[in-house]
Amino acid sequence: MNWMDLATFAAALFVAALAPGPGIAAIVGRVLVRGRKGAMAMCTGMMLGDVVWLSMAVFGLAVIAHSFASIFVAVRYAGAAYLLYLAWRMWTAPAGSLHLPAPAGERAGRLFLGGLAVTLGNPKTIVFYLALMPNLFDLKLVTPFAYAELVAITFAILTTVFGGYVVLAHWARGLFSTPRAVRRLNRGVGAVIAGAAAAIAAR
Repeated sequence: MNWMDLATFAAALFVAALAPGPGIAAIVGRVLVRGRKGAMAMCTGMMLGDVVWLSMAVFGLAVIAHSFASIFVAVRYAGAAYLLYLAWRMWTAPAGSLHLPAPAGERAGRLFLGGLAVTLGNPKTIVFYLALMPNLFDLKLVTPFAYAELVAITFAILTTVFGGYVVLAHWARGLFSTPRAVRRLNRGVGAVIAGAAAAIAAR
């Protein structure tokens, strides 16, 4: 692929990733309430989900995705259920210090799978890769090397965007120091994430 095609893909992905959606809501909400610990695992799962949909588009597996739509519907509801679980945890979190360590039960593997499920069931991600990518360039011309380039660009762009949101959310945590402010933050974030779950489930 020529550099113009790669630049077009990178720019389109950057804009799409930057736009707030269920995935961003999950990342920001978790960092605001629990801190940066575990954010990398969640973000990695979400990025792998993007690569799955990228692969579907590049290798012409959209037909398979539609043929086994029930599987992806189940994944979509699993992602929505995970977001609802996060929303409930945040809504019911005690209004103490925001600098307490994350619960011991929050394993990196669970966060990774949660992030993966959120992305695999995210309508915005599905539309970008399966509907918009074919309009960006001719997917029939994508060679194995070009595919590797697209994967590398995907990881680079998403690492930059997700990392930026993690840093901003971590900085914002410092603004909430009183129990009353923490309670409002927890419930506000919980409501936003519950809304993101509803958006995923309703599509």
